[in-house]
Amino acid sequence: MASVIVYTSTNCPHCKQVKSFLSDKGVAYEERNIEQNDEYAQQVWDMGMRAVPVTVIGEHRILGMNKTQFDKALAELA
Repeated sequence: MASVIVYTSTNCPHCKQVKSFLSDKGVAYEERNIEQNDEYAQQVWDMGMRAVPVTVIGEHRILGMNKTQFDKALAELA
């Protein structure tokens, strides 16, 4: 299975929702906190995103908490 990356910030309620959603589905992910690492912040910026959470699943880049997009992207990975 391809890796799943979640870009987060420290006190972000939507970030917590995304992490809980993925955990509940048993999906392993790498969390990248943009406040703790400038390189991660630059990666989000380079994707054309200006906010977190940004979840990268395979070729998909999903902004925010979007269960429909998550389910679709995760189904393609399976």
